[in-house]
Amino acid sequence: MNKKPALWILALMAALMLTSCGYTKIGRITADPSRYRNRTVRVEGQVTNAFGALSTGGYQLEDDTGKIVVISNQGVPSKGSKVAVSGRVMEGITVMGHTFGTAIQEHDHHLR
Repeated sequence: MNKKPALWILALMAALMLTSCGYTKIGRITADPSRYRNRTVRVEGQVTNAFGALSTGGYQLEDDTGKIVVISNQGVPSKGSKVAVSGRVMEGITVMGHTFGTAIQEHDHHLR
């Protein structure tokens, strides 16, 4: 019995599972926000600005393709931190008197 086809299928399935668990580039979200609206995404990058009080606020996250605002009610990471974020994409959000075109409502974040 030849096991090579089974190994190839197993390797292909593993590769597909690993790529589906990846992160979305911020530039893809900001270039076509309607495609991601109300969808949960995972992004990672460096915090370039942060504001908040009493575990509520927001921060700007930047990767090599762009920047996006992340709204959090679980605490705000400090400027310069590298984080991975999971959250829902929203359009036309206003926070503390500032309007942002596209933002992510954070479900959770992890320092990297």
